[in-house]
Amino acid sequence: MAKIQVNDLTFSYESTFDPIFEHVSFTIDTSWKLGFIGRNGKGKTTFLNLLLGKYEYSGSISCDVPCDYFPYKISDGDLDKTADELMERWKPGVESWRVMCEIADLSVDAELLYRPIRTLSFGEKTKVMLAVLFAGENDFLLIDEPTNHLDREAREIVKSYLAKKKGFILVSHDRDLLDACVDHVLVLNRSTIEVQNGNFSSWWENKERADAFARAENEKHMKEIGRLKSSMQQSQRWATKSENTKIGYDPIKEHDRSKNTRGYIGAKTKKMESRVKVFEQRMERSIEEKEGLLNDVEQIRDLRLSPMTHFRDRLVETRDLSLQYKDAERPVFEGLTFEIRNGERVFLQGKNGCGKTSLIKAILRDAGYRNDSAETDDSRAPEDMSFTTEGTLLTAPHLKISYINQDTSHLHGDLRMHAFENGVDYSLFLAVLRQLALEQAQFEKNIEDFSEGQKKKVLIATSLLQPAHLYIWDEPLNYVDVFSRMQLEKLISEYQPTMLIVEHDVRFREKMATKVVELN
Repeated sequence: MAKIQVNDLTFSYESTFDPIFEHVSFTIDTSWKLGFIGRNGKGKTTFLNLLLGKYEYSGSISCDVPCDYFPYKISDGDLDKTADELMERWKPGVESWRVMCEIADLSVDAELLYRPIRTLSFGEKTKVMLAVLFAGENDFLLIDEPTNHLDREAREIVKSYLAKKKGFILVSHDRDLLDACVDHVLVLNRSTIEVQNGNFSSWWENKERADAFARAENEKHMKEIGRLKSSMQQSQRWATKSENTKIGYDPIKEHDRSKNTRGYIGAKTKKMESRVKVFEQRMERSIEEKEGLLNDVEQIRDLRLSPMTHFRDRLVETRDLSLQYKDAERPVFEGLTFEIRNGERVFLQGKNGCGKTSLIKAILRDAGYRNDSAETDDSRAPEDMSFTTEGTLLTAPHLKISYINQDTSHLHGDLRMHAFENGVDYSLFLAVLRQLALEQAQFEKNIEDFSEGQKKKVLIATSLLQPAHLYIWDEPLNYVDVFSRMQLEKLISEYQPTMLIVEHDVRFREKMATKVVELN
């Protein structure tokens, strides 16, 4: 297969002085199953757009094969069209029979191709687009976060499908997906870019060893610099003291001193100053060796949380609960019985559309949820409350909830306004965002101009600064980078907050859940 060669690539957006890429060079093979890893805002999607020729840049990108990008763009005017009508625009020259073959491998019926796009779920749209994407020949495919918003079953199907393919770059923060589907990784480190054979876990194991070695070398150099500095200062004091004895002396105390002593003292001082010079040169060499050692060491900083303990042990209880929307033919779910006690981390699990978010809405409504410190309607629970419940739903009195909505479309204005509207300290808010690796350059922008991952971090930082009895997080990790996911795992393990979470990241759920509630 062909090679993609990147030489001396430099690129920055017109709106910022900081380069996204600066004098970057590497080579990848178009037959690889390449996982693309990096922090939010490091330039993963930007690089895919550079491969597609969407931006001007300096340096060179040599790519002899056509590239195609997932997800395909769907406008409002496309929602009433079918995938069969749109596929020619998405992928010119695509043949329907090839799409049919691919869609069969994705375990869905071909009739999806003939249904209006607006009637398809997230998972169905993803599968249809992947079928069109892989229906071509000799394309190098750029796949940008295909599993966001997908339930567990859909993720497993997409994972199995991609594991059988090759010739793509996969941007994902899902560790389970990367381990199953890639054989090489392209990593945007803090200051460099590397290409490595293997999957996410093998790369992470190598990185942990490399980071540990870099820290050890840095500590060794710091000790050497400290020792050299101490020796240099001591020699400097001796030289200064010796030099001072050249002028004037006490004939009683120094009765054996002759005129020749002055020359001897000068030679001795010169020798000491020469030793100081040697120490300085050795220290400079040690500092040069130290520089850059920690440039790529990933600093996963500790986050803080202020969970509250409710005077009641049982915070939420349902018994034989059913929920039905107005004008719907049947309930979203029924017969649901579970409880949330202090210190539990309950994960809701089930297919898209099974009622996970609806259950959260019902709990928020029963608890009278409102962010009392806010002054806008955005602080209320999700606006679609047109449903009824039957059975028992009880929430503890005076229950204080911190809520993360899966939707980010309500975010607007600058960070200072957001902090004020949500009643969190602005300085602390910025500090938490920095700990989540949000660049300071972002602080001057409006939130609507952030990437989806950066918007999610805004919501997470806000929730972390809100003391609460119960933290309800609805798909908080969509678009959030893997390093921040590790930060949150460490935080939750340390502070043990009471939580109700909807999250499809298998690794995150396996590590964090104390209870899993299945909705059918």
